Amino acid sequence: MPKSYSEQERAYIRERLKEEAADCLATYGVRRTTVDEIVRRVNIPKGTFYLFYQSKELLLFEVIQEQQQSINRRLFQVISGLSGTKVSAEELTDAIYAFYKMAEEMPILKLIGTGEVELLARRLPREVVQAHLQDDTDTIGEMLAMLPVKKDVDINVVSAAFHAVYYATLHKAEIGEAYDQALRTLIYGIVAQLI
Repeated sequence: MPKSYSEQERAYIRERLKEEAADCLATYGVRRTTVDEIVRRVNIPKGTFYLFYQSKELLLFEVIQEQQQSINRRLFQVISGLSGTKVSAEELTDAIYAFYKMAEEMPILKLIGTGEVELLARRLPREVVQAHLQDDTDTIGEMLAMLPVKKDVDINVVSAAFHAVYYATLHKAEIGEAYDQALRTLIYGIVAQLI
């Protein structure tokens, strides 16, 4: 029979699992991070892990989502600061460009390559990935609602375009020296169609 934990113990264990999963992910990537390593670091039985998460991938995905939400909150602050003024395409491009550059510097996101993201997405339940994409679309919709954008903007298309830009960031090395300018140009191309 599994040990029962108080709410305080459960919160502590969940937080420790996420901390150690973040460290393992940054150190080893998705493939080489194991449940065994995470539970060893947290000092809990392996069976206890499964009281909190159905799989390693769901834990890793939660860690990544929390980092993305932190960046989103910062972007919301910047955009809400722009919302009371007439926003130029350059100003909005600068804000979104800074968002992508900030995401690149997040320890976990910085170390995850294209193959790692694709592997994680393949191993997650389809409904989890779909919910994440919908959440991204909703977030983009909320941000755009704060700005004077054109009335006929299709949020789903805009969201897909920004996802495409994110996938391009995973190929920074292949893009080479022109990466930063190319990233800004891609963002500007989307923004120019919004305002």
